[in-house]
Amino acid sequence: MSLAKIPLISLVALFGGLVSAAERDWPQFRGPHRDDVSPDKGLLQEWPKDGPPLAWKATGIGGGYSSVAVAGDRLYTMGNKGPKSYVFAVDRGTGKVLWSVEVGAEGGNLGCTPTVDGDRVYAVGQHGDLVCIDAAKATVTWRTNFKKNFGGNCGGWNYTESPLVDGEKLIATPGAKDATLVAFNKITGEVIWKCAAPVSDPTAGYASVVIADAGGIKQYVQLIAGGVIGVRATDGKFLWKYDKLGNNTANIPTPIVLGDKIFCSAGYGKGGALLQLEATGDRVTAKELYYKPALKNKHGGLVVVGDYLYGDHDDSGHPFCADVKTGKVMWRKESGPGGGSAAVTFADGRLYVRYDNGVMALVDPAPSAYREISTFKPPKGGSPSWAHPVVIGGRMYLREQDTILCYDVMAR
Repeated sequence: MSLAKIPLISLVALFGGLVSAAERDWPQFRGPHRDDVSPDKGLLQEWPKDGPPLAWKATGIGGGYSSVAVAGDRLYTMGNKGPKSYVFAVDRGTGKVLWSVEVGAEGGNLGCTPTVDGDRVYAVGQHGDLVCIDAAKATVTWRTNFKKNFGGNCGGWNYTESPLVDGEKLIATPGAKDATLVAFNKITGEVIWKCAAPVSDPTAGYASVVIADAGGIKQYVQLIAGGVIGVRATDGKFLWKYDKLGNNTANIPTPIVLGDKIFCSAGYGKGGALLQLEATGDRVTAKELYYKPALKNKHGGLVVVGDYLYGDHDDSGHPFCADVKTGKVMWRKESGPGGGSAAVTFADGRLYVRYDNGVMALVDPAPSAYREISTFKPPKGGSPSWAHPVVIGGRMYLREQDTILCYDVMAR
């Protein structure tokens, strides 16, 4: 049937439905654009005293701090059970665990959030096992290991990166001297290119790769142990580095791309910086616009909405708002029910803040003053609650070790 014969109202419903379906997914760590900003609208602007309605609870996914990736009718996460780590698939509507696929040996309670690309799921185990899983068959189609096959290195908390899918490529960070970043063919696992970053320490940090552009040069930006680096997307050529965040206990927050600028941060007493990417021919340089110790962040992540930056001050449980253009702090939370490291995401005019002690808060992002709208403590909420919250498709997903809690946050 030709489109010309379909009534206008049906076309609106058809293509509107397609757009809505795309916007209902959160297929990777920090969302579709890796910026922790949800496209959701029509959400509750405040919560009941005991929190929004609980839609379902999933159990049996093992220990860990992996967040969730949401795509189609499923969500995916990682967890440790006994001596092994697994990727779990969970029914999006009911919370029923559909399958689990072994990734490798367990290695502590950290863990990556899987990345979903169509019918494939990619995940990195704590000891550097990178797997591609056929989601329909629940089988591994290819695998490699960062340490065995690339001489990779990671920090004391092992690997926690969420791999990046970009077109035909899958980008990951083995952290080796001659293979700091590697591009794989996402279908076969074959190596497309390897980048040897000339930094003081190429060891993999705990951040995930993001895509940036400067003067028409597409590049991958990553925070590793030695600082922030930029790598040309086409061939893996090393482009630039910013080492002020290097030589640190651990580098964790994923950089944020702001057009041709990069905001990057690290905790453990470091700080946050805004970098300007400038291209001349096939060369790119990163110019520091500012560096502010007050903008340090350990592992709760940061989010930029409009002209403002939000995140926890290191892991203090005192989230802040800052002018992202200047680094000036507009407000900082001083007291309240939430405590310990705070992970932050944004949806429909509200900040969603998940604290180490299990408390979930809904916060007004207005830069004039800190204003907490609602808080509640989910059942079994405890310390440490480090998995990043996800808000997509009118639902809020909270990972609490062996349990995922799904809340209905749509306004009625």
